[in-house]
Amino acid sequence: MSSHPIPHSLGDKLGDNELAEASVRRPEKALTAQFVKTVKDAGKYFDGHGLFLRVLSNGSKQWVQRITIRGKRCELGLGNPALVPLAEARQTALENRKLARSGGDPMQAKKDAQAVLTFAEAAQRVYELHRPTWRNEKHAKQFVSTLETYAFPRIGKVKVADVTTADVLAVLTPIWTTKPETARRVKQRLGTVLKWAVAQGWRQDNPAEAINQALPKHDRTKAQRKALPYKEVASCISSVQSSNAGMATKLAFELLVLTATRSGEVRHAVWSEFDLVNAEWVIPVTRMKAKKEHRIPLCDRALKLLEQAKALGDTDLVFEGTKRGKALSDATMSKLVKELGFDVDVHGFRTSFRTWTQEQTNFPREVAEAALAHTIKDKAEAAYARSDLFEKRRMMMDAWAAFLTLDGTATVVHLNG
Repeated sequence: MSSHPIPHSLGDKLGDNELAEASVRRPEKALTAQFVKTVKDAGKYFDGHGLFLRVLSNGSKQWVQRITIRGKRCELGLGNPALVPLAEARQTALENRKLARSGGDPMQAKKDAQAVLTFAEAAQRVYELHRPTWRNEKHAKQFVSTLETYAFPRIGKVKVADVTTADVLAVLTPIWTTKPETARRVKQRLGTVLKWAVAQGWRQDNPAEAINQALPKHDRTKAQRKALPYKEVASCISSVQSSNAGMATKLAFELLVLTATRSGEVRHAVWSEFDLVNAEWVIPVTRMKAKKEHRIPLCDRALKLLEQAKALGDTDLVFEGTKRGKALSDATMSKLVKELGFDVDVHGFRTSFRTWTQEQTNFPREVAEAALAHTIKDKAEAAYARSDLFEKRRMMMDAWAAFLTLDGTATVVHLNG
């Protein structure tokens, strides 16, 4: 048999059925790349596995595969030869035929492939899914903004199924050592999007997890928040009280130090969380980092601060910012202490408290950790440690308040835990 393609004249004379029969009788790989490039005469030129080149009278060309899918004959468009070389068209035709013979549907597979979102589209979908679970709008916006800045320029238009470890490395490498904290967050967010793609069935792996060994380890000591020595904390509180800051800011700052809580936990506190009669503050699970309700004992000084806060306004927020109905901004307290000459992070006062418990008291470690709302990493231990050690924590927080009242100058008597 001839290995040359069906002449144009023959293509004109044969009907579709005859052409199909002719293609079956012809050997595979009847076409050549040169022929595909130069042929101009309108017609259908068969190659094998139902693949043929369709040339129209206007000179345009298209790969087409005639195939039987689940008993029904149909034609699949495989692309323009200018974009899809002969070898690629042959490979696709062979894979389609194998899939059809095994009972699959190449047409549906093609539709599914076209339905795969780009990384940017997938990230937006994941953002919308997770948005209700984030603690505040700031965290939600950061998820998208960091990906827009660092990931989208490189892989935003890439199908999420086609993102590789090399792509992830290319995103992270420029910032891995220069912006370590940002890089870790970008890596985590890349992983979240790619995990979702795995769940969608669009890919089998998560490249963001596969590159751990390819990136150098960060020196986490440099990322630690700046903390004030516990002997200087009372002096800092005094400076804040004497400053020109707003009363809400002063009260919120001191309550944060006395209760060893996080900035957001204090700034977004509402009156319904407080039981002033029993001297308790219960932060709901929705506002806690560990997603677990946190009950806090309030010392006498904390109760006085809250009484003063009550007189500031009639909103549900305990510490209202400059805008009506809005909480204090995230930077308000941090900016204040730095302007007063204390080069520390507001979160660092939790470290000051924890160091004080270690060096100036004999309260058990688990009591101090419970005060900071830290979770027990050992799952077996956590399963049995169900008490929040509330009364022991009340003794500890009273001692912390007393230490601060003493201005950090007196010797603290070690207490029984």
